Amino acid sequence: MRVGAFILGAQFPGQGQGEALHRAVRSTEVAEQAGLHEVWLAEHHFVPYGVCPQAATLAALLLGRTSRIGVGTAVSVLPTQHPVALGEQAALLHLTSEGRFTLGVGRGGPWVDLEVFGSGLAAYDHGFPESLDLLLRWLREPRVGAQGERYSFREVAVVPRSSEALTDPDDPDGLTAGPPVVVACTSPSSVRLAATRGLPMLLGMHCGDEEKAEMVALWRSAALEAGRDPSEVAAAEHVSAGVVQVADDRQAAVETLTKAMPGWLRQGLGAHVTVDGRYRSMRDPQAYTELLCALHPVGPPELCADRLAATSERTGIRRFALLVEGSGDLAATEENVRRLGAEVLPQLA
Repeated sequence: MRVGAFILGAQFPGQGQGEALHRAVRSTEVAEQAGLHEVWLAEHHFVPYGVCPQAATLAALLLGRTSRIGVGTAVSVLPTQHPVALGEQAALLHLTSEGRFTLGVGRGGPWVDLEVFGSGLAAYDHGFPESLDLLLRWLREPRVGAQGERYSFREVAVVPRSSEALTDPDDPDGLTAGPPVVVACTSPSSVRLAATRGLPMLLGMHCGDEEKAEMVALWRSAALEAGRDPSEVAAAEHVSAGVVQVADDRQAAVETLTKAMPGWLRQGLGAHVTVDGRYRSMRDPQAYTELLCALHPVGPPELCADRLAATSERTGIRRFALLVEGSGDLAATEENVRRLGAEVLPQLA
């Protein structure tokens, strides 16, 4: 089982943006010290829900600050950036980190970001498959050209080529190619899109085990129907996003989150603006926090380990990205990460 920290760079009420980013960097350093397998970085624009606007850029810093832990984006939003530019960044990080980078991509939302970056609503409504396919070609082929609805350009050389094999220092005889790509999936159509391309899913923290199990089953079915190799389908490393708060007892962990998270959610989610004025309902922050506490490993170490093991058994997922900064406090976040590594991980071995 691979357990990682999910880091949003969340700006809680009363905090500065630099404070949120410092906590993100420090959380990654502590996660490596604590023995976590990876960290996942979110990407948002113009809202305090998360103040990291370029997950790949922050990933570059964190890969340079660490030596062992994996670093992934959760996610880089494709409709607001050129897939070739993102592919170049991903290749650079993959090669210079000796394979520690994972590229998570997603469709994002119908936010004002689409207006600011000039991509337009069409990039969100129906342009994601074209962008994803161009990105995958860039990561896998030596030369790429495009003649699509959104992207059209002459064939050019891919430099640097992420598809070049890397020698694994722990296994000189083995080779890795990459970077791995995962796709955020929130609907049956996105599940089928990921499945037909053989890409693992990143499933959101708002989903319970039953819903995630259904999405995994749909992915497997769609992947096999698309002719994907059965062994490849069976080995897919889907990622389950969630929340973790480790404390001596369940009540203390829940209180930590219910005191801090609703204010952040109210401020952060409420700041989203749609590009076309469409109405978007917002979850009740208090009820959403309580739901997350009910779904995920929140409580003493034994409960946290049991929750993760149960999710893995019900869904088949063995890779987790867990939000660690729900307290909004740097010292409490560091303690949460350390306890996750020292007291929960050993029970999952």
